[in-house]
Amino acid sequence: MLGDRARALLTRYRGGAGAAAVAVALAALGQAEPYEQGLLERFFELRGPRPPTAPIVIVSIDESSFVELNQQWPFARATHAALIRAVAAGRPLAIGVDVIFDQPSSRGPADDAALGEAVARAGNVVLGAAPATDLQGFTTRHVPNLPLAAIRRGAAGVGAVNLVRDADTKVRRAPRHVWTGAEQMPGLAVELYRVATAAGLAAAPLPREAESLINFNGPAGTFPWIPYYRVVTGEVSPEHFRDKIVMIGPTSEPMHDIFATPFTRGGSLMPGVEIHANLLDTYVAGHRVREAPALLATALAAVGAMLGAALVLRLQALRALAAVVLAGSVVMVVAYLAFVHADLWLRAMGATLGLALGYGVTVVDLFVREQRERRRLSQFFSPEVLREVVRHRHGRSLGSSRRLLTVLFADIRGFTALSERLAPEEVAEMLREYLTEMTEVVFAHGGTVDKYIGDCVMALYNVPFEDPDHVRNAMRTALELQERTLQVSARWEARLGAAIRTGIGVNTGEAVVGTLGSRQRLEYTAVGDTINLASRLEALTKDYGVGIIISEFSQRHLTGEFLTRELGQVTVRGRTQPVRIYGVLPADIRKHPRAVLDVAATVVLRGAGLACQVTARDVGEGGIALSGVPPAWAPGMPVEIRCEGGLLPAPLLVEGVIAWRRRDEAGVTFATLAPDAAATVAEYIARRRP
Repeated sequence: MLGDRARALLTRYRGGAGAAAVAVALAALGQAEPYEQGLLERFFELRGPRPPTAPIVIVSIDESSFVELNQQWPFARATHAALIRAVAAGRPLAIGVDVIFDQPSSRGPADDAALGEAVARAGNVVLGAAPATDLQGFTTRHVPNLPLAAIRRGAAGVGAVNLVRDADTKVRRAPRHVWTGAEQMPGLAVELYRVATAAGLAAAPLPREAESLINFNGPAGTFPWIPYYRVVTGEVSPEHFRDKIVMIGPTSEPMHDIFATPFTRGGSLMPGVEIHANLLDTYVAGHRVREAPALLATALAAVGAMLGAALVLRLQALRALAAVVLAGSVVMVVAYLAFVHADLWLRAMGATLGLALGYGVTVVDLFVREQRERRRLSQFFSPEVLREVVRHRHGRSLGSSRRLLTVLFADIRGFTALSERLAPEEVAEMLREYLTEMTEVVFAHGGTVDKYIGDCVMALYNVPFEDPDHVRNAMRTALELQERTLQVSARWEARLGAAIRTGIGVNTGEAVVGTLGSRQRLEYTAVGDTINLASRLEALTKDYGVGIIISEFSQRHLTGEFLTRELGQVTVRGRTQPVRIYGVLPADIRKHPRAVLDVAATVVLRGAGLACQVTARDVGEGGIALSGVPPAWAPGMPVEIRCEGGLLPAPLLVEGVIAWRRRDEAGVTFATLAPDAAATVAEYIARRRP
């Protein structure tokens, strides 16, 4: 038994399992990483800039400095020396230089010596280096790109300025150390952290990981910038740098030391020196962005796929879609809160992708299975019943049971005599058109077409699922069937001279309903005395000269909504007890009789000058029904109508007001009916009514 249940469960969740496998593969292979990185950028943007923790000031080598100092790049190293002396006079915690001095100055050894002397005198300068790897065929050469010995001799340290770019060229992380070919060189921010903390700066411990995700404080300019020339010329007092970490580096775009970061979505790039400032602040504050384990992201992708599948299986597709969107939103909110409050990067796109895949694959799988199930069961059930069978195939059974229902029989009067007058092809065409129209009416009122018996339609109400209004729905069906029959009859009378009418019997009671039949063939139907009585009532419509007859059992469930009159008591064949029966008349018989028209008409919207061509469906002395009416023409609008042709004895010109709308159909109530128009309508109805 457990094996069968496990197989059934696997069959139901096979779409989710397949989606989970795909989601896990995508997450494990890194295919979702670009989307994860994009989501991380949105988190930075939503959080917005925040003030730095570390006392960092950036001295920017910018375009203004080139102009004010009247120097081209590279500046004289003696100028750099003057800058360092001015900054050092303010007693900063540390000075970081994001400029590489790996080649001798073009101004001679004295220029290098001047810079080296200023670095040594300051005592807390960290110089930058740019270790590189040169691939030469089968050989790899490491180039340390260290500052000249004359300059670095008195430095407090040398740090690598290398940054790591992701596949989308954005900088999100930085290495703690960089291999020079001979040793592991600490990064520039690591060396500045060491020098500043040795000088008394309170800071969190350095992370142990080889690489750290930078917790950017904001876009370019979040840290204070002071132009290089203002420090050299003395415009900025050295006191401004007291107890600060001063970082010197190029910020000018033509110097090509600018990078894209999570805060540069709008195209504003960040200079490398400020990226190092963000990294140093991340170290000092101890709020580096920690990454959740990759295994967790993969597991969340699998869980998301299975959850998406489960939602589809437990809810309908649209409700499941809403639930999937809600679940995805919850995942995003949790990931964002973890980022903002815990500096934790939860890769949420994998879970979201899993949800979407689980939902989509399961919806497609269910659709394919449903279509296969429909084809297999189509020989047993009507379309309406089949829809419910497929929808509830895992939770409900259509096995036979005793229940209260309403049954309707509708039969064409005189169909046998009519068949003798027409060719078999014409009979088949007429019958197909008639049954199609009648079936649409039954379905529109919540009924199930049980079967066709020649020209007879048998319909059930309150099955297979509960309908508390089943008697009224059967009555509405019967009345609309009569109206539709008039329309079909008018078309066929115009073509073949053959008019048709319908007799309808309705009864309410208990019957055995469900999947019944032989071992070779099953069908969904109902059996019992209730069914037999409805069939007999349909036959009585010929004897009593009414279109619809209902039993006293149906009459008990009706109120004043329907116009009925008692016909008496009858003892139908197969029953010993007499049954009281009632005739049902169309509701508009209280006012005006109507007749099918089916001719072209011109309608003019009074006051607007708009006109359109429509079809007049039926007419009475109180109004006319039209089809093909423009959607914008609403109830209450005054119109003029002209129609002629068909069997109208004369052209009909009337004025009225739109009283109701249903899809492209509208009913117009006559405002006034001139004597000649009234005579035309009366003559036509008298000629057309049975």
